[in-house]
Amino acid sequence: MTNEPERKFFIGRQPILDLKQEIVGYELLFRAAGTHETAQFESQSQASASVIASALSDFGFQEVLGDKFGFLNITAGVLHSEMLELLPIEQSVLEILENIELDDNVRLRCQALKEEGFQIALDDHVYSPDNDSFYRFVDIIKVDIMATGPEELPRIAAALRKYPVKLLAERVETVEQFEQCVTYGFELFQGYFFERPVVLGKKRIDPSGLAMMKLLQQLNEDWDINEVEDTFRENPTLTFNLLKLVNSVMFGMREKIKSLRHAIMLLGISQLRRWVQLALFAGKDERGLNSPLLEMAAVRGRLMELLTMQRTRSTRTSDLVESAFMAGILSLLDVLFETDMEELVAGLHLSDDVSAALLRREGELGRLLLLTEKLEKTDFEAVQGLLEQSGITLDQLLSAQLDAFNWRTSIVKEQRRS
Repeated sequence: MTNEPERKFFIGRQPILDLKQEIVGYELLFRAAGTHETAQFESQSQASASVIASALSDFGFQEVLGDKFGFLNITAGVLHSEMLELLPIEQSVLEILENIELDDNVRLRCQALKEEGFQIALDDHVYSPDNDSFYRFVDIIKVDIMATGPEELPRIAAALRKYPVKLLAERVETVEQFEQCVTYGFELFQGYFFERPVVLGKKRIDPSGLAMMKLLQQLNEDWDINEVEDTFRENPTLTFNLLKLVNSVMFGMREKIKSLRHAIMLLGISQLRRWVQLALFAGKDERGLNSPLLEMAAVRGRLMELLTMQRTRSTRTSDLVESAFMAGILSLLDVLFETDMEELVAGLHLSDDVSAALLRREGELGRLLLLTEKLEKTDFEAVQGLLEQSGITLDQLLSAQLDAFNWRTSIVKEQRRS
């Protein structure tokens, strides 16, 4: 039996956030490659088994999840199989699918798994007093707020809060929905509300943000080290962070940092540019390293960079590859600053291809950016079409995606170490 068929699927990773809107886990979604949505898998059990087998072998939990929890859809067949014993217990949340009858056999199996250390969740669950025995020991109950009537949601939440469970609101798409769910007692949230903040008017960018934007502009043009050094001198916090970065990246170096200019030269233009792009998010967003915006921006940039390298056989330092990374990393700036993308792009004086990608999703970079966005939303049918248009194979996408996840995890480790 060959491993080739096992690699012919898409992987989706949807963030799960807590009350602080920080990432605590991901639901892993796999879909077989094919032309028709209904023909993706012969059965849900096959889909569930593919997720588990692939997460363990082809990908590796640490690389896909970092230090976060993995939420896995579990069918009746998989629930009673020995496959679950292979999962890393401390990182696994087993989602019992809504079509599984919650009978005594299922209850006993779930209780046994919980005793082993697994967390148990009920997926897309509809409240019923008949499930009292489950509510007393499961860890998480997921409620699809779009499939639940607005008048029913507070009543259901109140009934479930009587039990020692965490409530997870699924398909939260607006900040208003998030805030409403918080008042009902939900503690975990799944959806892309964090990507659509309420914008009542244009928001002024604070001084630190302006300094970072200025520095980014200087580094994107024919950079002048005197101008870059002056920007750092005008902003002591930036200087402090630069020195921390140099010490982190150059860990173990014998040469001591003699000056601000020396630190800039040691780091190099490419490393400095990437740090500024990421620091825009980590510094502006009070959630820091667990910000879902930083997560998405970093993965977008790295994924676009890798796909461009694969497709054009270019090196990482080539202008085209640098542009791909930049388009990905900057594509959420409008959300971060709650400002029109047109205004941000005009202020940064970006190249025409990067601007076209950010503003209209046009050109090769625009198509790659759209590909990453569809992948985030697990719109695998659209992803397959965009792969064909871009001349990228599914194996190339999977390889780049895994690398992007792993790269993002390494950034977190480096920043925590520094």
